[in-house]
Amino acid sequence: MELSGKDVSVQGRSPSEIDDTRIMSREQLVRRLSALTGSENLQVIMRLLADHVGASNFFLARYDLIQEQGLDFIVTSNWPFDLVRRLGSELASGYARSTELEKCFSVLTPNFALLPEDVVLPDKLSRQYCALTFSVGRTRFSLMLLFVEGVILSQEQLREVGLLAAYGASFVESVESRTERDFELTERELECLFWIAEGKTSDEIAVILGISRNTINNYITSVMRKTATKTRSEAIAYAVRNNLV
Repeated sequence: MELSGKDVSVQGRSPSEIDDTRIMSREQLVRRLSALTGSENLQVIMRLLADHVGASNFFLARYDLIQEQGLDFIVTSNWPFDLVRRLGSELASGYARSTELEKCFSVLTPNFALLPEDVVLPDKLSRQYCALTFSVGRTRFSLMLLFVEGVILSQEQLREVGLLAAYGASFVESVESRTERDFELTERELECLFWIAEGKTSDEIAVILGISRNTINNYITSVMRKTATKTRSEAIAYAVRNNLV
């Protein structure tokens, strides 16, 4: 499903040729964005960013919520609702399969994927979409953009949009309060995470903390369960990426 994140040109017209009235300069865009603050303007901000790269639709998701039931991972979107609902399981599956290192490398890198074959799209929309991932504090977001057929995509503009989307997402209400709930690691679990990041074995951590090796392993298992990681190395990468150690 994933396509190359390198420069991609779709044969056809450029965004300016499709609708020049929607495209603005970087300076104009920054001025418009600086006048918009607060989560109530988030949809307007995402619309401006989508327009900047010639995208027809935007979809902002929170990856930390993507594996939960329902559609709570959607922050704001103007994608067709049926498409969002259909894509939810695909996003959760793809995110679960990727390693922590792959997640780190994907930040602010335009990645291209194809919508499932059974998805019915509105006329003229391309089946290929672009995903830009970024972090706001400890929360990972993804901005997914749909384009009409024939648009030539600018890698520079896409990366700029990723950075500016992080600015917009920073206004999402309760981001900071939710991140505290997201991790829910106890002090002991954080201590164990710190020591495995320092290269200590379970036996060594047991001596340092004065508790049994089995208890240490239980704490580490709990950490990996809460952070959805499969190995100690992935848990360490997760901790570093999220400023936990």
